Amino acid sequence: MAFSPENAPETADALALRRRRLTLALLTFVYFFSYMDRQILAILLELIRKDLLLTDTQLGLLSGLAFAIFYAGLGIPVARLADRTSRKKIIVLSLALWSAMTAVCGLATNFLQLLLARIGVGVGEAGSSPPSHSMIADLYAPHERASAMAIYSLGVVLGAAFGTIIGGTIGHFYGWRAAMFVVGLPGLLLAAIVWLFVIEPRRGLSDGRTTAEQEREAIPSLGAGFTSIWQDRAARHLVAAVTLTSMIGYGHAQWGPSFILRSFDVSLLTISWVIAPVGAIFATVSGVVGGILADRLAKKRGLHWQSWMVGILKTIALPFSLIFYFLHDANVAIAAYFLALLFASSYLGPTFALLQGLAPMRLRALWAAITLLVINLIGLGLGPTLVGRISDMLRPTYGEESLRWAMFVFAVATPWAIFHYWRAGVILKQRGQVTAGA
Repeated sequence: MAFSPENAPETADALALRRRRLTLALLTFVYFFSYMDRQILAILLELIRKDLLLTDTQLGLLSGLAFAIFYAGLGIPVARLADRTSRKKIIVLSLALWSAMTAVCGLATNFLQLLLARIGVGVGEAGSSPPSHSMIADLYAPHERASAMAIYSLGVVLGAAFGTIIGGTIGHFYGWRAAMFVVGLPGLLLAAIVWLFVIEPRRGLSDGRTTAEQEREAIPSLGAGFTSIWQDRAARHLVAAVTLTSMIGYGHAQWGPSFILRSFDVSLLTISWVIAPVGAIFATVSGVVGGILADRLAKKRGLHWQSWMVGILKTIALPFSLIFYFLHDANVAIAAYFLALLFASSYLGPTFALLQGLAPMRLRALWAAITLLVINLIGLGLGPTLVGRISDMLRPTYGEESLRWAMFVFAVATPWAIFHYWRAGVILKQRGQVTAGA
C-alpha cells in the first residue's frame, strides 16, 4: 500500500494529545485513590480510638504529622526524579505501594504498628502529585490549565467523600480493619490500568517547545528550584495562601466526622450515607465551576483574577464555616457546612494552575513538590495534629465539646489565607500577564 499522510503512523505528540482526556481521567482516579486511602482514617478515628485506646493527640499524629513528614519530605527527591525520568512509572509504583500499605493498616494491633503502616502510606503517596502536575501542564495550554487542574483536584473531594462513605459503611458493619482492606487493595488494579493506558507527554508539549530546545536546556539544580520559587513574589503568596487553606482544611476534614459524632449525636451511617455524599456534590460543583470560571476570568480580565476569585469565594464561605462550628442545632449547622463547601472548594485548580504557569519549564514537577512539601508539612502535618492537641487541652473545661472549639479556632484563621490570595493577584496584575516559565 502506498504511503500517504492518511495512513502515516501517528506521532507520539499527536497520540498524547488525542488521549489527554483519558490521561487526565486516570490521573484524577489516582489522586482519588490517594485521598480515599488518606481520608478513610477520619471516619474510622472513633472506632480506632475505642479499639486501641488512643488519645486525640495520638490520633492527630496518625492523621497528620507522622504521615506528612514522609509524604512531604520524599516529594522533593521524587520530583527531581520525575523531571529526569518517566513520570508514569513513578506514579504506578507509588500507587501500588500506598495501596498495599493502606491494607496493611488493617493488620495493626497497637499505636506503633498503625503509625508505621501510615508512614508507609505517606512514602507511597509522595510519588503521585508532582509528576501528575507536570504531565497535566504538558498536556494543557496555560489558558486551559485551571479547568484541567480543577478536574484533577476533584480527586480530593471525591476521594475524601468515598473514603468516608466506604470506610464508614464497612467500619459500621465489619469493623475498621475490614474497611482498610476494602479501600486499599483495589489500588493495585488501578496501578495496572494506568501502566497500560496512560501516554506520557513530551515535556513542553503544550507550550510549543521542541525536543531539541529542551535537550539544550540543562535541568536546574535543587537549590535553583527553591531559589526560583522564593524569588517569585506571586508564587510566595500563592504557596502561603494554599498552605494556610490546607492547614485549616486538613484539620477540619480529618476531625469533621469525629466532631459530628460527638457534638451532634449523628450516627456513623448518617455521616457515611448522607452528609459525605451531599458534601461531595457541593464540593464537586465548586471545583468544576470554579475551574471553568477561573479560565474565563483569565481570558477576559487576566490571570490575576484567578487568585482574586479564590479569595472572594473564601470570603463568602467564611461565615457559613463559623456557623457550622458555633451552632448546636445539627440541621442548621450541617446546612451551613454544605454552603461553606460550595464556595470554599474551588481553590486547588486555580492555585496549582497559576503555579505551573509561573514555574520554569524544567522545574514544574519540582515547584509542585516544593509547594506540596510546604502544604503538607504545615497543612497536613500541623492541621490535624494541632486540632487534636488543642482539643485535649480544652477537654478539662469543655469535655466532649472541646473538639468543637478547637476546630472553631482554626476556622477563624481563614482571613490570613484570603490576604495572601489578594496579594498574589495584585502582583500578577502588576506584571500584566503570566506565561509559562516567566
